[in-house]
Amino acid sequence: MAKKRDRQAVSIRRKTQNVSSDKHEIVGDSSSDRRLIVIFVVFFVISPAISALLYYRYTNSGGFSGASVYERGLVKADIHHQEILAEHSNVAENTSRHYDYPVLAYITPWNSKGYDIAKKFNSKFTHLSPVWYDLKSHGSRLVLEGRHNADQGWISELRLAGDALVLPRVVVEALPTDLLRKKKLQDTAIDLIVTECKEMGYDGIVLESWSRWAAYGILNDPDLRNSALQFIKQLGNALHSERDSWRSKQPLQLVYVIGPPHSEKLENQDFGPEDMQSLSGAVDGFSLMTYDYSSPHSPGPNAPMNWIRSALRLVLGTKGNSLLPLEAGKIFLGINFYGYDYSLSGGGGAITGNDYLSVLRKYKPLVQWEEISAEHFILYTDNNQNKHAVFYPSLKSISTRLEAARSLGTGISIWEIGQGLDYFFDLL
Repeated sequence: MAKKRDRQAVSIRRKTQNVSSDKHEIVGDSSSDRRLIVIFVVFFVISPAISALLYYRYTNSGGFSGASVYERGLVKADIHHQEILAEHSNVAENTSRHYDYPVLAYITPWNSKGYDIAKKFNSKFTHLSPVWYDLKSHGSRLVLEGRHNADQGWISELRLAGDALVLPRVVVEALPTDLLRKKKLQDTAIDLIVTECKEMGYDGIVLESWSRWAAYGILNDPDLRNSALQFIKQLGNALHSERDSWRSKQPLQLVYVIGPPHSEKLENQDFGPEDMQSLSGAVDGFSLMTYDYSSPHSPGPNAPMNWIRSALRLVLGTKGNSLLPLEAGKIFLGINFYGYDYSLSGGGGAITGNDYLSVLRKYKPLVQWEEISAEHFILYTDNNQNKHAVFYPSLKSISTRLEAARSLGTGISIWEIGQGLDYFFDLL
């Protein structure tokens, strides 16, 4: 009986050992499965999620990062469309200025992003010009329209954020033959503008009238041209006689908009060195519109560098490589933050940053650098098999113009900041 019990015990121990062994094998398999699951989750779920989060943070939120576009090596001729898509919203935390010359930035009501950009990068600008006002003829009288556009809350936020001056743009749409022949109308216009500045707390205005007067052909008449210059001088002197209400009681400023010559010599209607000399004491700065060189009828770069330099020298009256006069310091050299999308079969139109990004995403074009004009461009074929050429600013093209302004002794003006890409402002 004892032997039988011993044999039974051995048999039970063997079964127990077998069961124990099976349990170890089961436990081992279960542990291996768990490790595989963990690996799968980490590599195929968590990692992509983190990557997507980081990508969203830096490419869609328009937030600040540590490094500038220079430090990230993005200011270059050889760029890829995917690089633009990935980096355009990634801007540096450091918003201090890289240049000490004046920077005038235009903001338009129809592109509201500019209002946010003006606050976000306030320290980059010395002058901000919201496009708000028009001086118009209503029968025999003048009216200044546009106060409904004015945003006092936005201006207050700007005052808290920095020291940029607020000079709304006023376009003179009043009939020039009436305005420039009637001293009473000129006095009325000046009073309307100065009063608006005082009541609204502006630091002055940006006045645009020359291109409209040129279109009417009145600048070919010496008397009317002289009357035009006298009107601008009287307005500048009237503004200078008033003091702002917040900036240490400084005189109100006048910046005057001038178009660039489009030929190698000045035409009669062009604003030239004699006109500038006449206004130098009454005008604080001249916003030179060095863009829109090409058109749908003649597609090409927006503002070739050689044309920019030529236009500046014609306006200032200098030749060749001679030094530019001190008046260059009053010039805000125009830089476009928009581009043009030309259909090579004819036609085309302006393109903003968002439009440009959409083209890059959809067509994935090759981004090419054109050395002579110092601009990037792309070529693509749309869904209707129409071929397009797009000239839109890049970090490299803007940087080239900023450096040119420094070497020429001018400031810059930007049309307009709501149309650009966020990382453009790293350059300023």
